[in-house]
Amino acid sequence: MVKELSPSEAKLELEKGALLVDVRETYEVDEFACDVPETLVMPLSELQNKYQELPIDRDLIIACAGGGRSLYAATFLSQHGYDKVANLDGGVFTWHSQGLPVKKSGKGAEKSVNSCKLW
Repeated sequence: MVKELSPSEAKLELEKGALLVDVRETYEVDEFACDVPETLVMPLSELQNKYQELPIDRDLIIACAGGGRSLYAATFLSQHGYDKVANLDGGVFTWHSQGLPVKKSGKGAEKSVNSCKLW
């Protein structure tokens, strides 16, 4: 079973050096940005072919818009030897709704607060 982190728990882990992995598609990520120390964008559609590019020895927090795709991705990673994986419970929508730091790109951000580019 994959560990679930609330947005505030995830923020603390990110401040300690965890890497946020955003599994949304690029067009979603381009609309909205959460302000976090470090993020890698790896769309779920590419995960099975590229997951080996992720550091296996680092804490990873997997995020998507609402938490469903990221839970799938986190489960996939844990089944492939990644034991330092957690899911961002509620996704970046919950991150934003709890008032955590975000950046807007201006590319359609008015249309959707459910997506978030994490740098």
